[in-house]
This record gives sequence, C-alpha cells and structure tokens, in this order.
Amino acid sequence: MTLIIVTMLLLAYLLIATGHLTGVNKAAIAMFLGTIGWVVYVCWGADYVMAQHPAEYIEWLGNNEHSSDIVKWFIYDHVFLKYVGKAAAIVLFLLATMSIVELLSNNGCFDFITEWIRTRSSKRLLWSITAVTFALSANLDNLTTATMMLVIMHNILQNSRQRMYVGSAIVVAACCGGCFTVIGDPIGLILWGNGAVTATRFSAYLGIPALLAWVVPTYLVSRELPDRLDTAWSPSPYRGDATRLNRWQRVVMLIVGIGGLWFIPTFHNITRLAPFLGALCVLSVLWVVNEAFNRKLINADQTTGRRVPMSLQYGVLQQVLFVTGIMLGMGVVTETGVWADVADWFDAYIPDIWLIGILAGFLSSIVDSFTIAISNLSLYSVGAGGVMTNGAYWGIIAYTTAIGGCLLSVGSVCGLALMRAEHVSLGWYIKHMTPKVLLGFLIGYIVLWVEVNFVML
Repeated sequence: MTLIIVTMLLLAYLLIATGHLTGVNKAAIAMFLGTIGWVVYVCWGADYVMAQHPAEYIEWLGNNEHSSDIVKWFIYDHVFLKYVGKAAAIVLFLLATMSIVELLSNNGCFDFITEWIRTRSSKRLLWSITAVTFALSANLDNLTTATMMLVIMHNILQNSRQRMYVGSAIVVAACCGGCFTVIGDPIGLILWGNGAVTATRFSAYLGIPALLAWVVPTYLVSRELPDRLDTAWSPSPYRGDATRLNRWQRVVMLIVGIGGLWFIPTFHNITRLAPFLGALCVLSVLWVVNEAFNRKLINADQTTGRRVPMSLQYGVLQQVLFVTGIMLGMGVVTETGVWADVADWFDAYIPDIWLIGILAGFLSSIVDSFTIAISNLSLYSVGAGGVMTNGAYWGIIAYTTAIGGCLLSVGSVCGLALMRAEHVSLGWYIKHMTPKVLLGFLIGYIVLWVEVNFVML
C-alpha cells in the first residue's frame, strides 16, 4: 500500500508539472491525491497505526477489543482530522483575505493605485506597479494580488509585448513580496501555524533576499522597455448603485483592511489562537464598516452581487482546492513513514541544507512551488528531534520555492495566471525572463547565506 501511495504522489508530481501541456487542472490532481490517498491508507490502516502510533492506539483502545472498525475510528479521530484541521486553517485564511480584497476592490479602495502610477514613463510605471504588488502581496494572498494587478495593468497598457514584460515583473514581485512575511504566502502561514518560525524573525531573515530577488529582475526588465509606454488612462469605473463611498471613506476601509492584516501577528502572539481567526476578525470588522458606509443605498443588497473579475474568483477557488488536496496528500504520505525515510537519506547523502534549498528551488520551477515546499517541510518535524523553531532550513525552503517557482512561468499559480491573462508562452518566458529571475534568485540566496552564517547567529 505504501508503494501505491508513493506511486500516486510521483504521478501527481508528473501531472502537475505537465499540466500546461496536458490541460489537466492541477487542483483536480491535488484533490485526487488527497482523497484517494487516504482511502488507500485506510485499507491497510492497522499496520500503519501500529507502526506510527502504537502507544496512542493502545491507550485509546483501553478495554475494547481490537477490530478493523476500531482502527478506522482511531485513524479518523487521531490521524486524519489533524491534517484536515491544518488544511482548513490555511483555507479559511485564504478565504478571509480573498473576501477582504473583494470588499476593498468593490468599493473602489484600490482606485488609488491607478491614480498613483499614472504616467507614460516606462521605468516609473514599472517600478510603481511592482512596488505596490510587492507591498500588497506581503499582506494578502499573492495569487489574489497578482491577479488584481494584472487586471489593472491590462487596462492601462495597450501594447501586448509591453504587457508581457510588465506582467512578468508583476508575477515576480508578487511571489517575492509574499515569501518574506508569514501571512503573504501559504507556506509562511503553514510554518508560522506549526510553530516553525516566528513572524518577526522570519521577516528579518527573508526581507532583504526577497527585496533583491524582486529588484534585480525588475531592473533588467526596465532596460527592455522603451522610454514611453502605450498607455490608456480611463476614469475610475462607475459602480452605479453598488457603492457611493467618497475618498475619505475609501481610505478608512483601506486602513481597516490592510492595517487589520498587519495586526494579525500581534493578535496571534497575544491570544495564541490560529491566524485565520484573526483574519476572520478583520473581515468581520471591515464588513461592518462596509455596511455602515453603504447603509443609505437603495439597493444595498447588490453589494454582494456586483461583477468582479471572474479570473479572480475562479483562480482563488482553484487555489483553495489545490492547497486542500496537496496538504491532505502530503499528510497521508507522512503517515506512511516515507518522508522520514527520505529525510534519513538526505541526512546521509545530501546533508547540506543549502544544496537541498537549491534543488528545491529548481524543482519548484518545474513542478509547482507550493507542492515542492510542502514536500520539503514534511521531511522534518519542529522542535526536539527535528529542526528547531526559526531554524535556517525553514527560511531556506520558503525562499527558494517561492522565488524558484518564478524561474519558469509554470512554476507558480501566479505564473499560470499570467499565461492565461496575457497569452505568455513558456518559450518566451524562458528566453526573456528566466535568466533575469535566476540572477535575482542567486543574489538573494547569497545574501540569505551571509545573514544566516554571519549576521543572525
């Protein structure tokens, strides 16, 4: 049964890596792995339980007689639900941040971005739009941020070649910005929730490397663009009876939404409750503010039915299903003991965590950044007998998989969103973006090595 589960995992890797060729949605692959994997596990559950959880099972069994049904109940209560809870915590956080973005977007709170970047200068527009992307993705889900900024960029730039360059820079900025905070990327959120990192230390380690990984390719992209861009600036969209917020009300909502997300690490440190609860709290407050500001609308119920970009809705839904499937799938592989064997092999033959990080980065560009990151995080536990809290390994994997996923356009969900939105081919991306991203990746990685070994001892 272990061989079957491992074969399913390797097949899932292959299908995810070739999804852009086969057309098979990787969210469907992940869900198949996460569901069928546990079905196969339960079929041989007694052996797995006695191998991985003998003491807990005997204690739980008590005076009851051992049977296959008893084993299944133990797996459900003490094994399966643990991984469901971890997946649900990430999914609820993503849903909360997605809803926050939608509330802010529907009320015109992001119209300030278009006003701020209004220019025909290629360098100013490129740096402005990627800087906003970098900052927002550090607080919001990077896929949501990238999709929103790609929509804004598409409405501004008229030349398709220029959109491909600027869109690629947006994807890199979103992945770099998301990787250096614990709430900007699902991997950071998982590490934080598992107690592997603390929010302040994590950002201190990865802040400068992530910044360099964004700045270097963005500078190189700016040299490919003409001095003036073909732009078309339209007035702020008319939203009819959906919202009538003035500027100060939109500023208040923006402060409540983004400022509330900044408060989540403090909320977690004070209460020790799951981060998604803080995100839901921010969403509830923002929702109340939205209702108060729009209370005079005749058709206030239309607020929830307004048209938003379908790419945003569909993309985030796929991301949620993908994260759920991958986390459940990695959970069942962990329970077979395979990851422990792989970790022992690494310790014996590739004991250098920096080499492991480089390999993870390159694999992320081919398979998928989240999948490879979760695979590497599953190798070791946190604390005694594993990697200690704030250990260098966690930051290395978070950095290399996030930035490595940008080496190819198929390595991250943001890159796939770019390919769909601007029809960017893999060949074009490899020729025009991969060398630039690789240079930034390596420079940031060197700085991270210096920080770990000489600065933050």
